[in-house]
Amino acid sequence: MIHGLGGIWWTMRAPVVALAEAGFHAVALDLRGHGDSDKPPRGYDAWTLSADITNLIRALGHSSAVIVGQGEGGFVAWTAAYRRPRAVRGLVVVGSPHPLATRRTALRDRAQRRALVPRLLADQAPRLPERRLTADGAADVEAMLRARSGAAWPETPDFRETADLLRRAMLIPKVAHLSLECRRWMVRSQFRPDGRDFRRAVSGVLDQPVLGISGAEDRFIRPETVRASAAWARHFRTEQVAGAGHYPLMEAPGATSRLIVDFARSTTAP
Repeated sequence: MIHGLGGIWWTMRAPVVALAEAGFHAVALDLRGHGDSDKPPRGYDAWTLSADITNLIRALGHSSAVIVGQGEGGFVAWTAAYRRPRAVRGLVVVGSPHPLATRRTALRDRAQRRALVPRLLADQAPRLPERRLTADGAADVEAMLRARSGAAWPETPDFRETADLLRRAMLIPKVAHLSLECRRWMVRSQFRPDGRDFRRAVSGVLDQPVLGISGAEDRFIRPETVRASAAWARHFRTEQVAGAGHYPLMEAPGATSRLIVDFARSTTAP
């Protein structure tokens, strides 16, 4: 299980428990540059991050796994499915369309472009985005959580606990800078040969089953954008979580975890 921008493994704790109780070996991690993971200065392109995941699968004694990715973690999960298809038994992407679906929709859909592109472009500037993320005790992390959530979760004690923890995680030295490096690669590579190579590499149709989960109230990555990913997966279905915004795993952990457990079971059925 792979968290998104500003997250750590703890944001995936609900499905970890649910999967473990269902008999699976459940693993949630801190991506490189986040939380307690190493923080090397390089390696935040999609290929390297996805290799971290598939190498971890093997290091844990498995030949393949279902990968669950939220937000930017889903971008890494999609990449892993193309890079090492035999290591990825199935994908669950939460608020995370196929990379080419994101690109296409951001260009063609005005509502999606307004929600996604301004912050992506603002994060390309040097130093200023890091300062914004860490100012006032990383208050921007809480502001993003609040702005991208549905109406109910920000009024709960669980939101307060989550916001406090993720603000502290963002203040760990180097995290603010390194957590933005993947996002910067996503944008800057669009104009470079490595970006063209990436788009070519992920242009095929996946054979693995893919479940796309969206919060019904997600205004940041619209459910329509997630549904557009069907063009790149032969076995693709979507589910919407009522009352949730961009973070169904935290806003509606029970309902979202049940979807993930059922999907994991379907990939291991005879």
